[in-house]
Amino acid sequence: MRCVKAELIYTGTGLVKDAFVILNDAKVAGISSEMQGELINECKVITPTFIDPHSHIGMIRAGEPAAESESNDKQDTFLVLADALDSLQMDDQSLKDAVEAGVLYSCILPGSGNIIGGKSAVIRNYARDSSRAFIADAGIKAAFGYNPMSTTSWSGSRPTTRMGALAMLRKKLDEVVRKEKRYRDADEEKRKEIDFSAEEEVLLQVLRGETILRVHVHKIDDIATLLRLVDEFSVRVSVEHAMDVNKTHIFQELSRRGISVIYGPVDAFAYKVELKHEHWRNIKHLLESGVEFALMSDHPVTPARQLLLQTRWFLRSGCTKEEAIEMITRRPAKLLGLDDRMGTLEQGRWASFVCWNGDPFDLASYPAAVFGEGEMLFQED
Repeated sequence: MRCVKAELIYTGTGLVKDAFVILNDAKVAGISSEMQGELINECKVITPTFIDPHSHIGMIRAGEPAAESESNDKQDTFLVLADALDSLQMDDQSLKDAVEAGVLYSCILPGSGNIIGGKSAVIRNYARDSSRAFIADAGIKAAFGYNPMSTTSWSGSRPTTRMGALAMLRKKLDEVVRKEKRYRDADEEKRKEIDFSAEEEVLLQVLRGETILRVHVHKIDDIATLLRLVDEFSVRVSVEHAMDVNKTHIFQELSRRGISVIYGPVDAFAYKVELKHEHWRNIKHLLESGVEFALMSDHPVTPARQLLLQTRWFLRSGCTKEEAIEMITRRPAKLLGLDDRMGTLEQGRWASFVCWNGDPFDLASYPAAVFGEGEMLFQED
């Protein structure tokens, strides 16, 4: 057994003063007021390591020209079988920067130029290679709004309007729905003649609600369109971004339906028309609605290392420091379906935490040490 002592511990579910995080190899054995085993570190504050639930880190890489970025493949509008993990390069300097800032886990997704971009993956930012980085699949990326209709110079059939993009998506889903119905209605002999492609198998998982559709969407009416698609096909979705939402009612509707929001990035520049209402004060609509949400970086739109910095706007909007920590620890772990192993310092969770030299919300404070699954990954010289 080993332990780390802190004057204040954010557990992800509460606060504990003058206590020890007890480590049993790679997992948390508990939090105690008494030292247990070898004391390996002392610090002012401990937080769980941060989880970035929407990122393109390792796909759009620091120090590489834009032509070499890999968040969007331009060969087709629908890339159901593309996998973000296959474009992950662990030598991206941004991964090291994220680890030193306490951001150990990221959900990487294809970009938003394609109506369906492919599979998402939750990764360890500190792994030696992409196979060791992989933790879990995290749904299929889709995109509504301006981005898919802005790609007419790319290969394949491309929409020029929102209605065109939705028509293409409806057609793709309807073809799979009709094929599955033919299969269900057929006798055993006829079923042998109906073969589902690998792409169709993935879309069937989406249509059955077995795989979540993670949808890039910013504007109120684009979210309303998404909800109509949900009603039509009964798909399970996550709203990703929602930065142009400047009224509460659409978040209230998402809350009523049990649809979560991966919100952000809060500090990005509003560089397109579908972000013309973007402002940090829109946070009040998110908070007032009661919708379940977590906070993203959308790296490199805002650097992953600045994930905690974005929470200052939530503090200004009335959230407590504890709530701010939870929106980048416990909440993303839950929304990614990984709260059984990360996001808090509860017993049995991974021993992944940050030792701070002071209050994490003090601009002068920084991580003095970072632990990932019981291993010290970084220590300030």
